[in-house]
Amino acid sequence: MNVSPAKLFKFFAVAEMITWAMLITGLILRATVGIPSELFTVIGGSHGFTFLGYGVVAALVGVNQRWKLPKIVLGIALAIVPFATFPFERSLAKTNSLAGDWRTTKTSDPRDSGWFDSLFRWFIARPVILVLVLALTVVSLFSTLLVLGPPSEWGK
Repeated sequence: MNVSPAKLFKFFAVAEMITWAMLITGLILRATVGIPSELFTVIGGSHGFTFLGYGVVAALVGVNQRWKLPKIVLGIALAIVPFATFPFERSLAKTNSLAGDWRTTKTSDPRDSGWFDSLFRWFIARPVILVLVLALTVVSLFSTLLVLGPPSEWGK
């Protein structure tokens, strides 16, 4: 099964939006009726993991689609704003910024000559290795953030 950049990005944009809804609902319920802390931990963890996954996918798709750096940074940063990833995905789809397949082979485009593009194509052409490396990266980041605890506790 070949998942296009557009489908992968849309999946994570929607997932990020859904986990934002879960997180906000959990916060409201915790403040009003009270929910078990274990449930809120699961909700928060799900959102955090999806947040990191979306950031990785936004960077990966942005590089593949040759977005300029500010657009990649914006795409990643929008994960911080509740529900912003899906409208961003819709705007990208409307402007064809998600059109096309994965860049697995070198073309005559001069940008394909650099070491970064060569490494990128190598990984894209080996999706199992790419997914393992990206999953390990996300799990490592997630684990580090779990050890650090909530941002309100950092530096104390």
